[in-house]
Amino acid sequence: MKYLSNEAISKLENLQIKAKKVVEGFIVGLHKSPYHGFSVEFSDHRAYGPGDEIRHIDWKLWAKTNRFFVKRYEEETNLKAHLIIDQSNSMAYSSHSITKLEYSKILAASFSYMLIKNQDAVGMYLFDSKVKKSIMPRSTRSHLSVLLSEMEKVIPQKNTNIARALHECADKTNKKGLVILISDLMDDQEEVLTGLKHFLYKGHEVIVFHILDPQEINFDFDERVRFKDLELGTNIITDPRQIKKTYQENMNAFIDFYRKNCGKNRIDYIQISTNQPLDTALTEYLAKRKKLN
Repeated sequence: MKYLSNEAISKLENLQIKAKKVVEGFIVGLHKSPYHGFSVEFSDHRAYGPGDEIRHIDWKLWAKTNRFFVKRYEEETNLKAHLIIDQSNSMAYSSHSITKLEYSKILAASFSYMLIKNQDAVGMYLFDSKVKKSIMPRSTRSHLSVLLSEMEKVIPQKNTNIARALHECADKTNKKGLVILISDLMDDQEEVLTGLKHFLYKGHEVIVFHILDPQEINFDFDERVRFKDLELGTNIITDPRQIKKTYQENMNAFIDFYRKNCGKNRIDYIQISTNQPLDTALTEYLAKRKKLN
């Protein structure tokens, strides 16, 4: 199937249309969701009584005992997903047609669209140095509009304190669910990992989407360049060819830290470059979810 390019998607009118294009293009031919949605699980029996529905009578048990019993059911609620989106200034970087933040917004909108389409509940936290917006999970179509409307407003703001935001989110997220962090993870790695573990301690399942620009990975600059720290505002002019090897070694170590330590702690880690098709991120996500089901 031919998917729209990231550039084409980014030029669409609003996040609702962008998410719809990404998800509907992706799920064509997908026969069932990665989630089971609403289901019931058989628990035990109790005696049949007034008001009970005949269809719940266990006829096999009646044949054995000559007494009427109904199956007692235990409802399993739909999945509750919590999107945690980094809106700090470092997310504003782009070496091509789409910034890390714009990519993250479309990805988050696509997840929201896909989950609510499956009648799962979605909530959202937006953060930079602290949580700036929190929306509790719901599964209605009107709630999807609320989420997408808030995402539309998101612009890069201030410096990053990922760990502080993660602890704040974990303290607010009590019922077990799925936590999806979308960030460039540009912060103290050990502290970020500690923040992620806070969710594990509370029984959540955690997936990390590590969003990076291709130039942040490849560092393919051919002439002297002025580099600006988007959070601190400092500038440096240098010949990138002289520092490329050291830079790439440090970047590879940065990525490997998250990959290895997330793996050790049963946190799903998916590194995504903003030049990869958005449906690639959804494919990676579903592959991870399939292993967990």
